Amino acid sequence: MGPRQEAPAHRRGNGGTPLNFTDFIAIDWSGQAVERPRGLAVARATAGTAAPVLVERNWSRQGIEDWLAALADKGTRALIGLDLSPAFPLVDQGAYFPGWDLSPPDGPALWKLVDALSADDPHLAATSFVQHPDARRHFRQMGDCGDLFPPGRGRFRVCEHGQAAMRLSPYSCFNLVGASQVGKSSLTGMRVLHRLRGKLPIWPFDPLPESGPVLVEIYTALAARAAGMRKGISKIRDAATLDAMLAALGSEPAAPLSRHDDHATDAMLSAAWLRAVAHRAELWAPKGLTPELARTEGWTFGVG
Repeated sequence: MGPRQEAPAHRRGNGGTPLNFTDFIAIDWSGQAVERPRGLAVARATAGTAAPVLVERNWSRQGIEDWLAALADKGTRALIGLDLSPAFPLVDQGAYFPGWDLSPPDGPALWKLVDALSADDPHLAATSFVQHPDARRHFRQMGDCGDLFPPGRGRFRVCEHGQAAMRLSPYSCFNLVGASQVGKSSLTGMRVLHRLRGKLPIWPFDPLPESGPVLVEIYTALAARAAGMRKGISKIRDAATLDAMLAALGSEPAAPLSRHDDHATDAMLSAAWLRAVAHRAELWAPKGLTPELARTEGWTFGVG
């Protein structure tokens, strides 16, 4: 019998890096091109059963970036879920942006490019990127569908096909039209990921660290489904429903909230879900996640 081969870093779970998180944070993101988007919400749960709490601030994207950097500086052992896609599809066509000589080879290079081309956009927006003459060809924008945006719903990452197999309803990151689009959030999030590079690792692009915080991509509808909410209804707008969903995830009832909008309750339920499932080794080693996907497209935590 030959020597034992160590599992790749992106596929290690409890058998590799210890997952002894003390904090579980979920961030409902927003791509709105203003300083303080209404859609930003942050919820935090601690190990145990206490209900998540809404971190009440008039959040900006820069404010969240600074807050996350401070958690890293403190060494807080936090699992942080970001409700955005950290990359575009690549494996389906062999490139994020086929035909563009600036098309990056991997996730970190993509984040760098988005940040560089959007450097003059205030509030960590990414308007300049999608208006770039080569980039815009790949996006569907209001009144402007690029000639390289394919017919139908657009291109999808491998893990987004996995989301669909779980009867979720993913949207292409190249679609920037409609209330459910995720492209704008993802682009603004990529700017933050670039600025946190080297300070706060994001799985699976980076190995799981043995200490300190780690970022993962989340899909808030997955948390709602895990809590028992039926397909077609994924939003919570009242205290009774929120407490029932939290109880299904092993959490105590929430303290009274100043608001029960989609963003606040999505963040709270997702924080409770992260705490309930973070110990599951199989979620850190999904069968479809390959080394190539780990460095290019990434993966949604919780998708099989």
